Amino acid sequence: MNRVIARKVVPANNQIFKLSSKKFFSNEAAKASTAAASSQSNQESDGNLSFTGNVQPYDIAIVGGGMVGMALACSLATTPLTKHLSVAIIDSSPALANKPCIKREDPPDPRVSTVTPASISFFKDSRHNLWIVIDGFADTGAWQYVQQHRHAYFDKMQVWDYTGLGYTKYDARDVDKEVLGCVVENKVLHSSLLSRIEGELSDNHDTDFQKKIFHSRLTSMSLNPSSSSIVVDSTASTEASYARGRLAKLELSDGNSLYAKLVVGSDGGKSQVRELAGFKTTGWKYSQNAVICTVEHSVENYCAWQRFLPAGPIALLPIGDKFSNIVWTMNPEESSDFKSMKEDDFVKAVNHALDYGYGSHPKSSLPGSAGMFSWLRGNLTIFANESFEIPPKVVKLASERMAFPLSLMHANEYASKRVVLIGDAAHTVHPLAGQGVNLGFGDAFALSRIIAEGIAVGMDIGEFVLSDFFTEYIGLVLSSEFLASDDAYPDDAHVVAFVSLLKKYEAERKLANMTMMAILDGFQKAYSVDFGPLNILRAAALHGAHFISPLKRSIISYASGEQRLPLFS
Repeated sequence: MNRVIARKVVPANNQIFKLSSKKFFSNEAAKASTAAASSQSNQESDGNLSFTGNVQPYDIAIVGGGMVGMALACSLATTPLTKHLSVAIIDSSPALANKPCIKREDPPDPRVSTVTPASISFFKDSRHNLWIVIDGFADTGAWQYVQQHRHAYFDKMQVWDYTGLGYTKYDARDVDKEVLGCVVENKVLHSSLLSRIEGELSDNHDTDFQKKIFHSRLTSMSLNPSSSSIVVDSTASTEASYARGRLAKLELSDGNSLYAKLVVGSDGGKSQVRELAGFKTTGWKYSQNAVICTVEHSVENYCAWQRFLPAGPIALLPIGDKFSNIVWTMNPEESSDFKSMKEDDFVKAVNHALDYGYGSHPKSSLPGSAGMFSWLRGNLTIFANESFEIPPKVVKLASERMAFPLSLMHANEYASKRVVLIGDAAHTVHPLAGQGVNLGFGDAFALSRIIAEGIAVGMDIGEFVLSDFFTEYIGLVLSSEFLASDDAYPDDAHVVAFVSLLKKYEAERKLANMTMMAILDGFQKAYSVDFGPLNILRAAALHGAHFISPLKRSIISYASGEQRLPLFS
């Protein structure tokens, strides 16, 4: 009986969160949370928290104030249902303690990110992406800061194989888009998010977002199991709530301690939060390093280029002002040589790798290919010249060369009670498609949205499983006696639609992240072998992506951040 009812009332898309507030939730919940945040703010004087008495805990502690952590903070601050939350950001990075002054005329930094249209839309305005009873996401406002600094939109991309057998070209107009992405220096992205939080949000009286940055490192984290034997009311002390498992306690390297309802680990691939929470990971190291740097051209570059070489791909990405970024994957021994060789020799090696090095240029089409695939083009209009092009020549090195090892890592779980992982703390991928930071941004915005959903119905944002109250209530509303009684309301049965917030986040993001990880790992493995028949298969795949218009559109849409798999859109 119960199982049948549960299946009946839970919506298939898990997008309806309705519950009668007549009997079970106070519509003053958000106000109470705001008051708690204000109380905490008033008790902070010199910037250091001393937990004596009953200092209010933080709603959320974000450990790791990098791009992904700051994106989460920005999203929380600009979403109507979460802007009242008190948020602690814990990071010892000098970039947070002393915000760098970035000038457009400064030499470009070699650490860049390719931001997809989906991520850009979140930075600009995520309001249209919400589909529930929530008021919607407000403009995060960070992109206006990005546009004040060096960045480069690109609307075309060319990918080809060193064997000369195949290539493919993508154009934003093939899918009625203006751009395929935007390349931005990491320091610009981070500074833009920080400027949005510290500047406009702090000065805007329309928001009561409470945030504090702790310039320190997390040293320990403790969680107590929930206790259902004693009810914790709203007047219980912070220590009492912690003792009964309603809060996490964080100890910092500077001697500070703080409590939070939810701890978010956004502290990178070597996450301390992940380790302290006991999350296991799966993954492996690639026998490859990536060499990155900035180079300069004599002309402006408006296209993203990627060529698969025997040891790994080399990418040339525009970043504006006649500069481009190089991401060159090779074996560790080669990376050491290329990092230390003379600048002139390195520039020659880059031009060699992007031109005739390792093999000839691909022909514009294989004999008969255009005719073979022409019937699959559909109504696609060919706007751009689809013939193979040679990338612009590199004339000089414009930054230091950096090298780092490549690996794949995925956390077996993203969440447990009061702890959740986002970004590289949950997953790291091969950089060949520039998707790493976009997966992290996807995590941040999804978590922000799901937290807002929970607040809308009065749920505990840190719970991984339903609370004892919800468990007992579900048993009540699913009983035939209650459903038949005069006390039952039509909306009461919708309580079974409540899935733990963190569990919902994990289920949603795991699918998206693991799918992209599998695709990138498959590409890495497919192009790590120089074998005649496999080379032909790779060439056929590139030509298929080039000439089969439905497949091309699907690949562009998926790579742009629209979560639709090729051939299944």
